[in-house]
Amino acid sequence: MSEMNPPENMNSNGYEVPPEMRNNIAITTLDKIWNMGRRYSVWPMMFGLACCAIEMICTAASRYDLARFGMEVMRPSPRQADLMIVSGTVTKKMIPQIVRLYNQMPEPKYVLAMGACASGGGPFKEGYNVVSGVDKYVPVDVYVPGCPPTPQALLHGLMKLQEKIDSESIRTVRWYQPGGEEPIPVPILGPDIIDPRDFPKFKSVKAAPAKAETAAESAEAA
Repeated sequence: MSEMNPPENMNSNGYEVPPEMRNNIAITTLDKIWNMGRRYSVWPMMFGLACCAIEMICTAASRYDLARFGMEVMRPSPRQADLMIVSGTVTKKMIPQIVRLYNQMPEPKYVLAMGACASGGGPFKEGYNVVSGVDKYVPVDVYVPGCPPTPQALLHGLMKLQEKIDSESIRTVRWYQPGGEEPIPVPILGPDIIDPRDFPKFKSVKAAPAKAETAAESAEAA
């Protein structure tokens, strides 16, 4: 039996439906129902960083009407949001707050990098105070190019996020695995930004000169 052309009395999942009930019963999977409810109820977090935020505001206004996608409920609290739109330049002073907000968001949660600055640093890449891409600290699901992107581009990115949600399974998504996810360590802002996840690298670099000094002292003694 071909999966592409099931018999009339069977739906696309291969389950037989009696003829008298075909107009009253629809058979689907739990994943499809779960994802359908999530894709039309994504609540973005209400914050902006730079000029991309103006385009995000335009997307929520009447001309483009973000409410068509069920995403008009922008929440002022990270604990009520499940989508972080990083709209603008991410500075080293701001990245600790972004990571902290991300950790406070409930799961499932997603990140959309809006614009060239959030995606890779933009015109400020390798600048003394700008992070070259927010994905160095938080996982990004969708990248929207542009400087700044138009409202249409942001809508396209949100539709791509919906497609990603549709492809997920409740059995394999990372936030429902045993043990859950560990919160991302909040970067430390000092003379420069420090990622606590790099501490093992610092220890190895510090240990290498000590070993070299020991070897040099042994050679002199010999």
